[in-house]
Amino acid sequence: MSARTLHQIQQEGLDVLVEKLGPDDAIRFLHIYETGSGDWTKDRKKYLEKDPDNIIKNIMERRKKLPAP
Repeated sequence: MSARTLHQIQQEGLDVLVEKLGPDDAIRFLHIYETGSGDWTKDRKKYLEKDPDNIIKNIMERRKKLPAP
């Protein structure tokens, strides 16, 4: 069995979407996704907290601000 190309995988995925959702909903589903921009490998260092204690502290603070269930 040979490896499929990315184009073949993409086409099979689109075929399955259309089969399962129909053409209209398949298009609506595809519109949900955006390609995005930037370099996550580089940018994540700016956005992600490295200190586990600070991560936990921030989670607990956010939970306190949520309304009671």
